[in-house]
Amino acid sequence: MTGQPQPGVPILRLGDVLVTGLLNELDDRTAIAFTEELTERISAEGARGVLIDISRLEIIDSFVARTLMELTTVARLLGARVIVAGMRPPVAITLVELGIELVGVETALNPEQGMAALGWRQAPQPPEGARRGTAG
Repeated sequence: MTGQPQPGVPILRLGDVLVTGLLNELDDRTAIAFTEELTERISAEGARGVLIDISRLEIIDSFVARTLMELTTVARLLGARVIVAGMRPPVAITLVELGIELVGVETALNPEQGMAALGWRQAPQPPEGARRGTAG
């Protein structure tokens, strides 16, 4: 290891919330690197919330499920609340069929609801054709 960041899952910061997403191609090594990077960022940046969008995740296995549970536990110990958003019905069904409960993992139907749960509010959209206010 050179200490250089490895290409992986992007993690964005919006205020005191980190936002990231899991893709379908998440292998074990990438999952471990993602967990390490995210927990390091939570600690270094003092994040109070983490939103993990899994809407692009089409399948889930026991390793990824366990990774989400462990990540949530570590984040909570570091003072951050984690919300997993956008779970597709086939993923939920697979978890039930495998007998996997995401113990301690908070979920939201979509990223917008997840961000709202973390205290973010979407700005109201101006009426069609209306101009936005100008800075003055």
